[in-house]
Amino acid sequence: MTLLWLRLAVLLYGTAALAVLPVALYDRPRWRLLAVPATVAGALFHFVSLAETLNAAHHRLPVEAHEVQSLLALILALAFLVVFARYRSVSIGIFVLPMAFMLAMLAAFRPGEETFSAPIRTGWILLHIVLLLAAYAALIVSLLASLLYLIQERRLKSKAASHRFLPPLDTPLETIDQIALKTLLFGLPCMTAGLLIGSVIAALTSGAKYFSDPKILLTFGLWIAYVAMIFIRRASGLRGRRAVYLSSFVILVVLFVWAANQFSAVHRFPTP
Repeated sequence: MTLLWLRLAVLLYGTAALAVLPVALYDRPRWRLLAVPATVAGALFHFVSLAETLNAAHHRLPVEAHEVQSLLALILALAFLVVFARYRSVSIGIFVLPMAFMLAMLAAFRPGEETFSAPIRTGWILLHIVLLLAAYAALIVSLLASLLYLIQERRLKSKAASHRFLPPLDTPLETIDQIALKTLLFGLPCMTAGLLIGSVIAALTSGAKYFSDPKILLTFGLWIAYVAMIFIRRASGLRGRRAVYLSSFVILVVLFVWAANQFSAVHRFPTP
C-alpha cells in the first residue's frame, strides 16, 4: 500500500502542476479549486506513504536515496501550500509542483517497481509525442507572428504598398502580437503535459538514468525558457524586434533538443 499512496500522490501532483498554469498565466482563478485541493490531497497521501516507508525500514529519518527524494518532494509541496495560504498566490507552483512531481515519481517508480503494460505505454508515448509536437508548432507560429509584427511595423512606418503574401496594411499590430502571445499560451500546457507523461513513461522503463539523458536535460531547459518567455512578454509587453530575438532563442533551444536526440539513450526505440 505504501507505493500505492505515493503513486496517488504523484498523480495528484501532476494534476496540480497542470492546473496552476491557467491561474498563473491565463488569469483563470477558478483553476485554484483544482490545483490547491489536488496538492493538499497529494501531500496527505505522500505523508502517509513516507511514514509507512520509514516505519517499515525501522528508522525515523530518511536514509535511502528514494526516501530522501520522497521527503524533498513532500517539503516542496508543503512549501507551495504555505505560500498559497500566506499570499494567496499559486505562481510559485509553476516551478515547485513539477519538481515535486518528478522527485515523488523517482521514489514511486524506483528500479524493480515498474509496472506498465506495453499496450498502454504505446498509447501514452503517442500522446507524449503529439503534445510536444504541438508545443513546438506553437513556438514556430509565435516566431513567425513576431517576424510579421516586425515587418508590418516597418511597412506602416514607410507606408509601403500591400503585398499578397503579407497581412494587409490595415491589420492592427495588436492583432499580430496577440496571435504570437496566444500561440505561446496554447503551447505551454501541451509542453508541460507532454513532459509529465514522458517523465512517467521513462521512469517506468529507464529509471533514474532518464534525468541524465542529454535530450531530457535540454527539454527541461526548453520548458524553463518557455515559461520565462511568457512571463517576460506578459510582464513587459515585449513585442517587435525584442520579441523576435526572444522567440528565436527558444527556437534555437528546440533545435538543440532535436540534435540531442542523436545522443539520447531514452529516445532510441528498436525498429520493427
